[in-house]
Amino acid sequence: MKNDYSILMGGEAGQGSRKAGLVIAKLFNKLGYRIFIYDDYQSLIRGGHNFSQIRASEKEVLSHREKIDFLLALDENTIKKHKDNLDEQGIIIFNSDRIQLSQGIGLPIEKITKELEGIPIMANTALIAGFGKIVGIDWDIIEDVLKKEIKKGIDLNLKIAKKAYQAPENQIKIEKVKQEPLPLLTGNEAIALGAIQAGLDMYFAYPMTPASGILHYLAEHQKDFNIAVSQLENEISVINTGIGAAYVGARTMVGTSGGGFALMTEALSLAAQSETPIVIIESQRPGPATGVPTYTGQGDLLFTLFAGHGDFLRFVIAPGDADECFFWAGKILNLSWKYQTPSILLIDKQISESTFCLDRNVLDKVKYEQGLLWDGKEDYKRYKDTKDGISPLAFPGQKNVISKATSYEHDEFGITVEEDEQVIKAMQDKRLRKFQKMTEEMEKMEAVKIYGNKNSDKAIIVWGSTKGPAKEVAEKLALKMIQIVIIQPFPEKQIKDALKGTQKIISIEANALGQMEKVLNCYGIKPDNRILKYDSRPFLPEEIEEELNKIL
Repeated sequence: MKNDYSILMGGEAGQGSRKAGLVIAKLFNKLGYRIFIYDDYQSLIRGGHNFSQIRASEKEVLSHREKIDFLLALDENTIKKHKDNLDEQGIIIFNSDRIQLSQGIGLPIEKITKELEGIPIMANTALIAGFGKIVGIDWDIIEDVLKKEIKKGIDLNLKIAKKAYQAPENQIKIEKVKQEPLPLLTGNEAIALGAIQAGLDMYFAYPMTPASGILHYLAEHQKDFNIAVSQLENEISVINTGIGAAYVGARTMVGTSGGGFALMTEALSLAAQSETPIVIIESQRPGPATGVPTYTGQGDLLFTLFAGHGDFLRFVIAPGDADECFFWAGKILNLSWKYQTPSILLIDKQISESTFCLDRNVLDKVKYEQGLLWDGKEDYKRYKDTKDGISPLAFPGQKNVISKATSYEHDEFGITVEEDEQVIKAMQDKRLRKFQKMTEEMEKMEAVKIYGNKNSDKAIIVWGSTKGPAKEVAEKLALKMIQIVIIQPFPEKQIKDALKGTQKIISIEANALGQMEKVLNCYGIKPDNRILKYDSRPFLPEEIEEELNKIL
């Protein structure tokens, strides 16, 4: 029995192919399959070409693949662009009102929609239902999913779907898998939910693809979660407002992409000097400058590690799937408040906007963790010089509290010092002790993960979204795969332990300069080969396998 399917749904922007792709994924999810959805779209409101590629497998999948089993076309352009990727046994299912094709199965979806007085976008409901009939999905399942996913005009949509379902003949039978359906979430949604579970109070952002989904999701659900969400006029306002909110005690997160983060860097140093806890979500897209707004890349690693002026350390954590997004969004919020430091969750478009199955077990791994608070027994010193460098927190409005936050170097009370070199050094030493504790805590966490054949003498090193396709290939070729999750503080010991016994190291990244390789070199780890991709599209398992076979 085939247990791994690839379905591509495509059309013009405005035809609803992305929503249709999600509905198809949920049909397969209802049958027990594990899901991954890759969404590809241009920076256009109308026209152009959009598509969703759904992977449905009996096993966990974290990447789409090159070959397509079912090509669902709302327009002719979809067939032109993707027919070469159709598997030998693949089937094209197309809108016969717009497309003339000698092969495949044509469905008059626009005619059906018009006859039942539906609006044009409802034609994709007809295509979904027709596809369901062709692959043998029971009508009851289709009806159930449509009722849950379509809130407006559901009765008319169901009439259209029912008529389209009756049109084609059944071709094959997609078998059910004996597994419970799992929640489907984008990486952005998983980040939002993980942060909420760790006590998020406020979220600020200026819309910037691909992080905008976090803003939209939290804004839509802010009453459900009892949080405040605000869209501000630019990224400078976002970061400064976020720092102000954190200063008065609100657990705060902000989101952006590389260009917006560039505007935040001065305030990043302010957060470090004032020891203000704030989490920045940096979802990468190709640069420099505006680059390719709706596609993916891993070109901001070095930028996030070294952004800001002066000596300071920050947490930089790069999750590789939705489970990790949920967990690390909560964890980094707790860490930021524990150590009173800015922190960066580094993702990219492939993580942000792709849809994954979420393992319910991860839900119990995130909880609110209280930072160190002032006990009220002595005069409050915002920057009290403690053994571990972490000062007790109090907030404006508390009795007997004067809480000073400053961008200048200062004494324990927060009073500016410019000439007293001993106090200046003492406060820098205080922060350095805090950074040492951050490093020690990082070593207690799973900063590095190992997949594939752990005994192999050949290892591939990945981070972020390269995890999914690389993991699939590592398991197929019996290689060791090392995923670096925490990048700063750098988990030197864990990586070197993971590399013991390896004779050949290959670094895999979606950037042109080998940025993680440069970081590894700083710690004496020198990969023998590299596989780089920087065309704005994510790695496919087939691409990685082909390059590894050349090297090995």
